[in-house]
Amino acid sequence: MLAFTTPVLDFHALAPEMVLIGVICLMLILDVVMLERARPLISSLAGLGLLGAIVPLLTLATSDNEVRTMFGGAYVVDNTSLLLKALFLVSGYVIILLSTNYVAEGDYWESEYYTLMLCSILGMTVMASARDLITIFVALELLSIPAYMLAGWRKRDPKSNEAGLKYYLMGVFASAVLLYGMSLLYGWSGSTLLSEIGDSIARKNSPAVTLGVVFVIVGFAFKVSAVPFHAWAPDTYEGAPTPVTAFLAVASKAAGFVAIIQISANAFSVPTGDLYRVTTPVFFMLSALSMTVGNLIALRQTNVVRMLAYSGIAQAGFMLAPFVVLRREQVIAEIVPSVVTYLLIYAAMNLGAFAIVIAAARKTRSAEISSFGGMFHYAPGLTVAMTIFLSSLVGIPPLGGWYAKFSVTKVLIGSESKWGLALAVVVAVNTAIAAYYYLNVAKAMWFDDAPDGDVTPIKIAPSVGAAIAITLAATILFGVLPGLISDAAQYVPSIASGI
Repeated sequence: MLAFTTPVLDFHALAPEMVLIGVICLMLILDVVMLERARPLISSLAGLGLLGAIVPLLTLATSDNEVRTMFGGAYVVDNTSLLLKALFLVSGYVIILLSTNYVAEGDYWESEYYTLMLCSILGMTVMASARDLITIFVALELLSIPAYMLAGWRKRDPKSNEAGLKYYLMGVFASAVLLYGMSLLYGWSGSTLLSEIGDSIARKNSPAVTLGVVFVIVGFAFKVSAVPFHAWAPDTYEGAPTPVTAFLAVASKAAGFVAIIQISANAFSVPTGDLYRVTTPVFFMLSALSMTVGNLIALRQTNVVRMLAYSGIAQAGFMLAPFVVLRREQVIAEIVPSVVTYLLIYAAMNLGAFAIVIAAARKTRSAEISSFGGMFHYAPGLTVAMTIFLSSLVGIPPLGGWYAKFSVTKVLIGSESKWGLALAVVVAVNTAIAAYYYLNVAKAMWFDDAPDGDVTPIKIAPSVGAAIAITLAATILFGVLPGLISDAAQYVPSIASGI
């Protein structure tokens, strides 16, 4: 007879997820019992739940610093996963702040909105600890399915319906491709654990493994909207409610990159064999095309949200760049920290830019670049903040964006490989291209005239103001004191320590 053993659970390590699950259940109960009376409470409860989930992260980070492993190695809680979970929870809290007034003032179902948002964030926190193909796929679907519904939340808006449908269809297709690639890797190795898959590939490769690796990379390329798998992103970003757009552009994209980090660092970066001959050109093309195509199309955009969508595609290219030199043993310990550093800084500056768009839209009811004209005359604080966020996205010192691009470029040049040096040149050229369309928005705010001469001051909701303050402080702090983020990112090499 087969003997079944009860898995050993570390409840302290699972505390962040347990807090989120408890809050989600409480929100559902309140919605069922109190009905409409629960609407004013749900957004506050969601925000408090995310802040509450941060508390066990702090206790885990300050405890014995040990790696906590569960489910036979499929779920790992270490300093790396704690840092990534903090990124998701703080980003989620900022998005809750952006959503409070936006959702309350529209014709939306509020309780379901915040419940789905927390479910998606729960999937992201699980992704941060996943070290197994099954766990990764379950986490991916847990974060993706609620996001499909959130993208089409404005049910009476044809653009929102189109956004949700495109995101759903492309997401399902990407999941199918990803799952097929995972099945090939499992079939070859006989295990779903990333470490054992890496060991199997190191011993012997085959065309089936090569195909599986390519399919897995392509599947996640859809999730992070990398070219040529980006077609869904601009229309989805424009049609979805703006806070959901910020959520998809930052938190959801970050979760996709976390999955790429887990699989690449644990299974694909084998020190022996010739797998790098496949991963290097694939990552090079994805990175170079995403940067170049995203930036060139962003140059022609007249809508800030669509511009930020194509900007996000280009930023995905920057974050994919370090994976091109994944095989170089001397830089493996630097690749993942550089990507995580970029994710942290990108989250701060991009969420801040979306917060300004939401604040300005309360007055202009438009996201066209022309509607930002003359903003300095009636909203000088928002203009200065938006200029800082845009300058950081360009990579202008001493803001956080410069250190993000520096950390990526340092890895590429330090690899001393032809692929890395060539991509470093592409990074430099695309940084210059991006400066034009980012600073074009700043030019409109500072020097153009206000549409129709309307200089009525903008009333900023307190929650939006708090979101702007948080992201602005992080953007400046990460640039002025990059040691803060580099020290935190040093937790990351524990991912690759077993390679």
